[in-house]
Amino acid sequence: MKTMAKKTKKAAPKKKKSIPARPAAKAAPKKKKPVTALPAVKAAPAARKASTPKFTVSTAIEITATFPDSMGLTAKVASALAAENVNILAGTGYSASGMRRKATFTLIVDDLQKAERALERIGADEIQDSMIILVETENKVGALEKISTAIANAGINIYYFYSTTSSGKTATCVFKTADDQKAIKVLRSA
Repeated sequence: MKTMAKKTKKAAPKKKKSIPARPAAKAAPKKKKPVTALPAVKAAPAARKASTPKFTVSTAIEITATFPDSMGLTAKVASALAAENVNILAGTGYSASGMRRKATFTLIVDDLQKAERALERIGADEIQDSMIILVETENKVGALEKISTAIANAGINIYYFYSTTSSGKTATCVFKTADDQKAIKVLRSA
């Protein structure tokens, strides 16, 4: 007997139902954050004004006198110069060592010869004169920066400087450099 295989119909694949596309959801409007006041902040320092301080350049002679250090020496030096009617235009004084054996006074005065005689009379060990650069400038922020940068940019070493404001409007700066003549030319053209 022959067996017959029963043919079965394959079921047709089911059709997928098409789902209509949903409309894109509208994005919810962004909520604006309320503006809050910031805490008070100190204002930043104002930038420097574009104007740069003006200055004049001249030379002067500086006296450097060395003494054995002693109590009251500054008063003694000042008294000797005053007695000769010598005005001190600028100056420094310091003890040259921690052991206070020597004191050095560096002075710019209005009468060099009288000052030297007065210092010799009160026992100066050594007195030397040297030319320095005297710069009169406006008493403004950036004055020393302008002067020292001009000297440095010219490749001139500054050995020392000291300065003071002689009044509220002007300042006097004293410079000793490796090449004072070149520094003067540079500063006069700055």
